[in-house]
Amino acid sequence: MSGLGFIFSPFIIAILTALLFRKKSAVSKFVALALFTTMLLFSLHLFTELPSSGYLDLGTFLAVPQFDFFLSLKVDMLSTIMLTLTSVLLLLVALSSWSIKNQALYYSLLIFFSGAIFGVFMSTNLLWFFIFWELTLIPMYFLVGIWGAERRIYAAVKFFLYTHVASMFVLLAFFLIHKEAGTFDMTLVKEGMLLSPVLIWWLLFVGFAVKMPLFPFHTWLPDAHVQAPAPISVLLAGVLLKMGAYAMIRMVLLLLPETSQKYAWVLLALGLITLFYAGFMAIYETHLKKMVAYSSISHMGLVAIAMSTLSYAGLSATLYEMIGHAFVIAPLFLIAGFFHHKTGSWEMKDMGGIMQKAPYISAIFVLAGLGALGLPGTMGFVGELSILLSSIKSFGLWMAIVALGSMLGAGYIIWTLRRVIYGEMSEVVKKTDFSMNVFEFLALAVFALFIILFGLFPNLLFEYINPAFAQFSSLGGAL
Repeated sequence: MSGLGFIFSPFIIAILTALLFRKKSAVSKFVALALFTTMLLFSLHLFTELPSSGYLDLGTFLAVPQFDFFLSLKVDMLSTIMLTLTSVLLLLVALSSWSIKNQALYYSLLIFFSGAIFGVFMSTNLLWFFIFWELTLIPMYFLVGIWGAERRIYAAVKFFLYTHVASMFVLLAFFLIHKEAGTFDMTLVKEGMLLSPVLIWWLLFVGFAVKMPLFPFHTWLPDAHVQAPAPISVLLAGVLLKMGAYAMIRMVLLLLPETSQKYAWVLLALGLITLFYAGFMAIYETHLKKMVAYSSISHMGLVAIAMSTLSYAGLSATLYEMIGHAFVIAPLFLIAGFFHHKTGSWEMKDMGGIMQKAPYISAIFVLAGLGALGLPGTMGFVGELSILLSSIKSFGLWMAIVALGSMLGAGYIIWTLRRVIYGEMSEVVKKTDFSMNVFEFLALAVFALFIILFGLFPNLLFEYINPAFAQFSSLGGAL
């Protein structure tokens, strides 16, 4: 199947799945697993086809020359890494949703989402990029609004409105780029072709900062995370936030490098504020899933700090942290949702001593928590260390304050483990059966494996990550 097929066939498969398997809804998850496995194999195959530098051209389709409207599909190392990460997360989310209700509709929405997100990472035409960018909102709106918690409609509408309004800034920037550069193809646009790069930079920056999200544009995310079902929180944190970070790298930093250098302090300042603000909010929280949500936002502050260096080491650290954050935060969301499902409460005070009733699940929660605080031997440590080193190299020793973010992480993670996993067993936990579906546990085990494997052997990732920023190679790569 061609790249075009991996974008549009999921839309058709999603509709057929919803219509044909309403009565045999269990079939839908096998359809989703088969598709996501094929997508993963396609993404891995792209690594063997990529040129040593630049883009691999996958073809141009649906041409409307008079409007410069071409579906141009091109991938490089950066987009191929994002396609692979997305495929892995979709597979594990499908496994984690094994016991979900109304499976035909649920999995059809996941399948629809997969086509849209592949379009985001493969399209180099700005208009088509925007179309796919907006299409990702539709399935996520329904996934939160139908399968979410009590205030799911409020959270879904807030998520949709925040991100859609932010997208209008992006669309305006794209039309300005076309007016001044004469093309919608991002691979042909150079900063020197633009008459108003500062205005375009700010429009793109605000639009993508909302999606990442950075302070003060983050307020939609805690509500969305808390109300969304746990597997969809994994997609929010692991895919949608990374989509925002990917766009920030691709269209703000790499497309407008000189203006980005001028305003790097903005990205740095918001990254630091996000890191510490969300960290303190996480310490304050007694709601388990909201604590994980603020932890996720805090880590995106680290991503922004690494981006602000505009160096090879910093951007390589950025991409590693994006992948590491996805693998670390996913089991925290999944297990938090599982604990809520079993105990009927989100409050940590109702969950003491779970280790005694569910040792294996608790062990994975502890491992992911230690990865989130940056324990050596986990992905979290490598990501935070590489960001610390690259930021000190770019901005000076005062950036050692980034290490205080890890101290905050240690505070809220250890405090959470003390209240939820260890300590005296609560009355609620004593009465609760913590048995888990084997497929859902398998997904958790895979996340745990990734956290340790890439924490002990980070070069397995860096050998692919470093070439993604070859234009900065003279500055030296991360680790």
